[in-house]
Amino acid sequence: MKKAFLLLSFFLGLQFYTFAQEVDNPERKAGMMESLFDFGDSVIDFISGENWAFIPAVVYSPETSLGLGARAIRVFRYKEDSASILRPSTLPITFLYTLNNQTILSAELDLWASENRDYLNARIEASNFPFRYFGIGNEPLIGEGEFYTTRYLYFHLNYERKIAKGIYIGPRYEFRTDQIRDRVPGGILETTQPLGFDGQRLSGLGLVLNYDTRDNIFQPTKGWNNSFSWMEFSQLLGSNFDFGQYVLDFRKYFQINQKQVLALQSWWSFTLGNAPFQHLSLIGGSDRMRGYFEGRYRDINAMVHQAEYRVPIYRNFGMVFFGHTGQVASKLGQYSFDRLRYGGGFGFRYKLNQEGLNIRLDIAFGDQRAFYFGLNEVI
Repeated sequence: MKKAFLLLSFFLGLQFYTFAQEVDNPERKAGMMESLFDFGDSVIDFISGENWAFIPAVVYSPETSLGLGARAIRVFRYKEDSASILRPSTLPITFLYTLNNQTILSAELDLWASENRDYLNARIEASNFPFRYFGIGNEPLIGEGEFYTTRYLYFHLNYERKIAKGIYIGPRYEFRTDQIRDRVPGGILETTQPLGFDGQRLSGLGLVLNYDTRDNIFQPTKGWNNSFSWMEFSQLLGSNFDFGQYVLDFRKYFQINQKQVLALQSWWSFTLGNAPFQHLSLIGGSDRMRGYFEGRYRDINAMVHQAEYRVPIYRNFGMVFFGHTGQVASKLGQYSFDRLRYGGGFGFRYKLNQEGLNIRLDIAFGDQRAFYFGLNEVI
């Protein structure tokens, strides 16, 4: 991670030096900038076909370290004759191998149809995933975490139907099976034996209610994207754990001026019943509280509040500045200001297509300095 930070610092310093050298010659500077961005656009056009874009898959986060692989992604509209109304659908297929010896194969369909009255989301993922366990609660049992490996297969299917302006509702099914391997002999997983420490099989049905008034699904500048989801995992459906989980996710977008955007999120998760440790409410990772290892804090309940300010810089290049806070608790009465965790950071964006799909690089500061590289916005 230090090497990556030094490399980034060198690159930014080089760009600043070049800029300083060209200040007295604005025409040459403008020409160099245009050539640089023209080259970037030509690379994107080269790797993008008429229907599919094939790009090297590069990810980086504390959970995976550096991951390399391949990604095929298609951005399309289900009915071309409704292109002026219909939201774009996506189908990414990804294979990754990381320096943490993690292997990930995933495919996800995000489909809009019938003039945005129907929405379908399906995802399947298979992985061999060495990970870390820190214990349960707002104070980790082990600071650096204890390694274990999970081999899992995950699938979900979610269908929603529009019932009023901006309001969607529909059923959701989830399935996941894990084999827990390579536990530390005599470690906290073996000694404390949280539910699911020797594996899990989950199968559950639920309901999703969304209120979505975004003007763009990739780069919204205004509107709401609020959701409530309820999942019930039961032995009647083939699960070996019985529990329920409720998630509230509120997102609001403000257009500050013609181009800058402020995105806000308030996320709450509540777990009822006997949930395995891998399915408790947790915070951290690339989506909620960057700068904290995913699952470093996990418990019955969790909440996260995030803000991100997005600023276009030049053509397809932009920057974001973000901050967040959150905590986990076994009871709602345990939530308090002195238990909150804080973090923030900044990032760089490069727009891949006119729909607004972005490559992102984030540098975050929480209980560690962390880098995240991937696709799409966080909020």
